[in-house]
Amino acid sequence: MSNSDSRSSEETPSTRDALSSEIGKAAGKSSLSALGSAESLDAKTLIAAMGGVRGILEAILPGLVFLVAYTVSRQLLPAIVAASVIGVIFTIVRLIQRQTLLQAITGLIAIGISAALAAITGNAEDFYLPGFWTNGIYLIALAVSVFARWPLIGVLVGVLTGDGNGWRQDNGLRRFYAGLTWVWATMFALRLFIELPLYFAGSFVALGTIKLVLGIPLYAPLLVVTWLAVTSVRKKRAAAEHDHQT
Repeated sequence: MSNSDSRSSEETPSTRDALSSEIGKAAGKSSLSALGSAESLDAKTLIAAMGGVRGILEAILPGLVFLVAYTVSRQLLPAIVAASVIGVIFTIVRLIQRQTLLQAITGLIAIGISAALAAITGNAEDFYLPGFWTNGIYLIALAVSVFARWPLIGVLVGVLTGDGNGWRQDNGLRRFYAGLTWVWATMFALRLFIELPLYFAGSFVALGTIKLVLGIPLYAPLLVVTWLAVTSVRKKRAAAEHDHQT
């Protein structure tokens, strides 16, 4: 093997480890970290994992307000202003309470981009364009992680539980996490599959409604199922290891 081949083979794992580490750090700082220390999944833990009540409202209200305002007025400007005001209010409240601004600012930027697209094109449906891009990026990232043999669900679980990347040495566990990663990829694909035809058909009310339905109401049950599946498998693995040692 040439020196260049040797360097290439050494760089690839290190690059993947570095990427895994960065993903892990982001997960550790996210609201999902609430799941890592939870012994049981109750309503409080689930809400915390979704960013808390405020995080849920920040995710839902701008789109809901835009949908209602435009449906009632049939004017873009009032709808854009109403949605933007909601985002600004959330940001101001976090500033006053000296809480983390990341989620609020990210949401405010997303609202600004959505509002700008709708204003520039004059099409209310374009308010939802950034959501398509986001779903597409998540879908691609999840799929690529499986093909790279670093399924993102496994990486996240490893960080949130403190297990690290040891699961990659277990083919069965890696396939399990790969399967869960495909399930999450399917959720993002489903959103695009249902929403894009409505967007191209110009069905604003249907599109806005479906986006709300396929948002938190779809994300929350999938999060619960994922958590239960991971918890069950980890407990069975731990019991099997204990029996083997004794």
